Amino acid sequence: MTGDDTDGLTQRMKFRHARMKVETAVLMSRGGEAHPTDLVDISATGALMRRPLGWRGAPGETWVLDMIFGHDLHIHMEACVARVSARQIGMEYTHIPDDKQAPLWDLLGGYADTLEAWSEE
Repeated sequence: MTGDDTDGLTQRMKFRHARMKVETAVLMSRGGEAHPTDLVDISATGALMRRPLGWRGAPGETWVLDMIFGHDLHIHMEACVARVSARQIGMEYTHIPDDKQAPLWDLLGGYADTLEAWSEE
């Protein structure tokens, strides 16, 4: 790889909060609409979920997410649709209640303050 190729790759690289793979159920709700789905991964700033059948949301919409981890951790928060594909929905948190912030950071552990490189290619 030449110096120019390396520079181009570096320019395309971005950083994001590290994702932690977690399997758990999520209930997405908005108004009178509710969809059960599964969490793919979670980070300090957002979550990636499987796109439920019949879901017709769009980027920019705010949804309430209810996630249950184990027997004793229930996190209820608001998130905005950041991106949508045929199979997944990427959400960015817009409001995490004060009493759920510490439990979320505890769940994330070292992922809470770790960045990872990624490329749009």
